[in-house]
Amino acid sequence: MGTERLQHRVAQLGAWLFAVGLLTGLWAAVVLTGKIVVPIPRLAPAAPPDGLLGGLWLIAVAATLERMRYGLSGRRRLAALTALAAWANWLITLIASGLGVRGLAYTGDARNDAVAVLLQLFVVVPSLLAACAWAYGFGGSARRDHLGP
Repeated sequence: MGTERLQHRVAQLGAWLFAVGLLTGLWAAVVLTGKIVVPIPRLAPAAPPDGLLGGLWLIAVAATLERMRYGLSGRRRLAALTALAAWANWLITLIASGLGVRGLAYTGDARNDAVAVLLQLFVVVPSLLAACAWAYGFGGSARRDHLGP
């Protein structure tokens, strides 16, 4: 798969995440209107923007992949890392809102701490790595692959 096909697949993942983010707004609506009761209702509106912004991030990465200094394998890794972070952010936030936990700090509550671990492993670290690799990728020659073979 070449860069053009990779761009298409990443943009497609972004478009689907954007659509899923919009659909998740229905979850927020039923929680905020009290149709479904969760421990912390104000967490429900967090998932839709995570889907929307994650989808836009994937589309932005797709649109710029050909400008990266990385070779094809590095571009693939950048795309995969960004997709993991974006989709995980939406999904884990949605799950956390249903469980009524924030997952922002370790509290001793098993559900909250599990969400905290998931957020760190699949959202925070991958997001930071992907964002830095994306920003760094705009310099240098397109033939060099700094993310490996």
